[in-house]
Parts: sequence; structure tokens; C-alpha cells
Amino acid sequence: MNFSKLKSAIYVWLASVEWLYMRFISQFPSRTVRMFLLRKTGAKISKDVSIFSHAEFRSPSKLVIESGCSIGPRVLLDARSGLEIGKNVTLACEVIIWTLHHDYNDINFKTIGDKVVIEDYVWICSRAIILPGVKIGKGAIIASGAVVSRDVEPYTIVGGIPAKKIGNRDMKDYSYIPYYKLHIV
Repeated sequence: MNFSKLKSAIYVWLASVEWLYMRFISQFPSRTVRMFLLRKTGAKISKDVSIFSHAEFRSPSKLVIESGCSIGPRVLLDARSGLEIGKNVTLACEVIIWTLHHDYNDINFKTIGDKVVIEDYVWICSRAIILPGVKIGKGAIIASGAVVSRDVEPYTIVGGIPAKKIGNRDMKDYSYIPYYKLHIV
């Protein structure tokens, strides 16, 4: 077997593992089992993270989620170019974070992108979209439905399409943990 065939076989196997996760594991009623299997695929997730069902993960081996985070239902986390989520972050339902997209000017429509970094105590509201290469500063809030294509300064509130500053969050020594303990098992 030559190298290119082996490489293709590995990609097919990895795609099938991700497909299995998406179709079965993400819907499994046990949070504990979902977290265990995500860690087995290489995700670096702290013990006190809460991930609701039907969350979708792309390339979990490049995903880091620190302690005290809450990942809502039907969230899509694309870690193909790297995704780091800090402590005590809340991602509400149906949030989408992309680290890759296509170069529409390339004749082969190749993928391009960059790592996304979300610092501590960030709240990303429902159906917000974070695009590749964005850094969201500590304590920032992303309003529902916002499309974030540029870095967000710490303690800034942004909203709209494209997201623009709409306010400031009080700069305090936050200590909350958005952890939801009522999951099954």
C-alpha cells in the first residue's frame, strides 16, 4: 500500500469516528459518557465542564475547554484549526464557532482559517456565530444572532451582523461558574 492510499484510509477512518460521535455519542443521554468519549478522541476538557446533548465537534483533538464551562445544546465547535475556551465560559444553545472556511478566490476552493480563542467569563448568547481567527477577550458578551468576524476587547458587549460594540460590561472580579448539574448521569 502506498503512502497516499494509507493517508486516504486514515482520513476515512477519522471521518467515520467523527460521524459516529455526531450520530450516536452526541445524543447519548449520559453527560458522563459523552465527556468520556470526547476525551478519548483527544479533546482536552476539564472535569467540571457541562456539555449538553446534540453538541457537534469537529476535530476534537484540537479542542481545549477549561474548567467551569457550560456548552449548550446544538452547539457546533469546529476545532480543525484549534479552539481554546477559557474558564467559566457560557455558550448558549445553537452557538457556532468556525476555525476554517473556504477561500472563494482559490480555483480549488481550498480551506483557510485560524485558531479561535475565547478567554475567561465570556458569554456567547444563542445562535451567535464566531468566525475563524477571532479572539474574544475576558468577560466579553456576544449578543444573540451576532456574527463576530473581528477580535472582541475584554468586557465589551457586541451584537449585530457584522458584530459591533453596543456596550460595556462592568469590569469586576467575576467568580461565577455557569455549571448545570441536572444532567442525566
